[in-house]
Amino acid sequence: MLSEEFAPQDDLLLERQLCFALSVASRSVVAAYRPVLEPMGLTHPQYLVMLALWERSPRTVRDVSDALLLEPATMTPLLKRLEEAGLVTRSRQAGNERALDVALTPAGRALREKALAVPGTMMNRLRITRGEAEDLHGSMMKLIAAAQASREGDSAKRG
Repeated sequence: MLSEEFAPQDDLLLERQLCFALSVASRSVVAAYRPVLEPMGLTHPQYLVMLALWERSPRTVRDVSDALLLEPATMTPLLKRLEEAGLVTRSRQAGNERALDVALTPAGRALREKALAVPGTMMNRLRITRGEAEDLHGSMMKLIAAAQASREGDSAKRG
C-alpha cells in the first residue's frame, strides 16, 4: 500500500511505480531461479511448462498455454526444446487433428523428483518463509486477475 506521506505530485516518482517494482522483481526472481534450474537442464519458462505437465499429462498445447497465460505460438519453441531434451512428446490428438497433445516422457516424469527441492531452495535464496511466499503469491494472483479483467473490459469497449 502506498503511504499517504507522498503528495500527488510525487505519483510519478519511479520508486512509487508498481510497474517498475514488478518488472524489477520479475527479472530478479527469474535470475535467482537460473542457477537452481540449470542443473536440471531447464530454463525458467521450461520449468513452468513442466510444472503444468506434472499437474496433468497429457495436455493440449492450448491447455498448457492457457494455464501459463501464454500465447500458443510462444509455446512452440519451449515445447520443441523440451522434446529435444527428451522430457516431453508432442503428438496429434486422436479424433482432432488440429489439437496437439503434449505428454511427459519417463525422463520428464522422473525430473519431478529433482524439482521437489526447487520451492524450498527458492524460499531460502529469496529469504522468505513459506507463509510469506503464500501471501505474496495470493497478492500477485489477485493483481493478475484484476489486470486481466481490466484488459477484457478494454477489449469489450473496443468491440
